[in-house]
Amino acid sequence: MAQQTYTARVIVLRKTKLGETDLILSLLAQNGSQLRAVAKGARRPSSQFASRLELGAEADVLFARGRSLDIVKEVRLCAGNGALRQSIERTAAATPMLELLDRITQADLENPKLFACTSAALCALDGADALHAPAISAAHLLKTFAFAGVRPTLDSCCLCGQSIDAQQADAQAQCIAFSYAEGGVECQACVTPDAVRINAATISWARALLGMRFSDIAHADIDQSSVFGVLRLCQAWAHMHASTNLKSLAFLFTCGLF
Repeated sequence: MAQQTYTARVIVLRKTKLGETDLILSLLAQNGSQLRAVAKGARRPSSQFASRLELGAEADVLFARGRSLDIVKEVRLCAGNGALRQSIERTAAATPMLELLDRITQADLENPKLFACTSAALCALDGADALHAPAISAAHLLKTFAFAGVRPTLDSCCLCGQSIDAQQADAQAQCIAFSYAEGGVECQACVTPDAVRINAATISWARALLGMRFSDIAHADIDQSSVFGVLRLCQAWAHMHASTNLKSLAFLFTCGLF
């Protein structure tokens, strides 16, 4: 009996070795759900899959239904995003994006905006210089939180709703109270015991990156210190609201590339 087949446009999120030559792939489908499939022989140098299923690549794939995991039959590359693998800076910036998606997406849970957002982010990162790579990564993480329904509140107090801006920051330290448990920034009247003080510039950059297009970020004047502040905010946010520890972000903070 012939195997049932179907096609899907996907972005490769993670690859896991299986046996001597095979790979298990975690993929972001165009509808925003996660697909898991086996690419048989993909680790052989002569395999047609070897160069078409790299991390961050976007491809049209023909799958055959399997008992536990579906099987990759054919792959047509749509966007290789090769620069992500030619530059360690771009690789370090792209990996947290893919890791977060691998952790929060699920089979049969559709969220099409995640695919469109990730495709645009990887395209921008592929053409950006190393200086802008962390900012694109930070923007993608924030947008992913937003599309997943766990967006941090950055413009108004997460408890009373009062508008908050940089002018309301602590006069001495220029910081804004932020509670990961409560969901975002807090005004001076609502500060909770677990709130931390975050530099006002970091909050301002988080707001900006959340609203900017990736293509614009790739050419913007970047405050690298504040961008890394946003990435640290994203790391703690993922731990609190996605129950995941983004190990790739820990590498980004300690690699000394930026």
